[in-house]
Amino acid sequence: MFALYSPYRWSRSSIMPFHVRSLTDCHDSNRFSKSTSTLSDDDQEWTPHYNIAPTQLVPVIRQNPKEPARVLSLLRWGLIPSWSKDSSCAAQMINARSETVNTQPAFRDAFKLRRCLIPADGFYEWKRDGKIKQPYCFEVDKGEMFAFAGLWDRWKNPAGEWIKSCSILTTTPNTVAAGSRPNASDP
Repeated sequence: MFALYSPYRWSRSSIMPFHVRSLTDCHDSNRFSKSTSTLSDDDQEWTPHYNIAPTQLVPVIRQNPKEPARVLSLLRWGLIPSWSKDSSCAAQMINARSETVNTQPAFRDAFKLRRCLIPADGFYEWKRDGKIKQPYCFEVDKGEMFAFAGLWDRWKNPAGEWIKSCSILTTTPNTVAAGSRPNASDP
């Protein structure tokens, strides 16, 4: 899940000065209006959220295939490989491990040809304490925008419509994020 536009771990987090806030601090609605108001792409409207779930639309910055320019598009969070028979895999493919992305069939082509940036102002990690799960909101410099490295692909559904989807590249958490995870080796 992500705050404003973001989910889980970021592959370059060891470079950025992350800090942790309580979940209620991440719900500050004034913060979102400072970053972005409403985004429109291909007649689709998108409004920032503090918590985006798998399969929802997210803003993505990607290279225009016909021009040397970057475009901001709305893509479905949860990669559906172009060769997939259906979209049922999407919710399980929200993240791609950076260490194995070039060898996994679902991500290999996208890694070679379709990389992107996914803007965010924070992300959540969840820590289990017995039966209770506690969310922790991670931010860069008090909620400033940053971007996750990502991959995107396009898949044609049975009705013949193109669905564009994306996944976030993740890696082993740094020492700040690792403290909130029950098992640091989890993706």
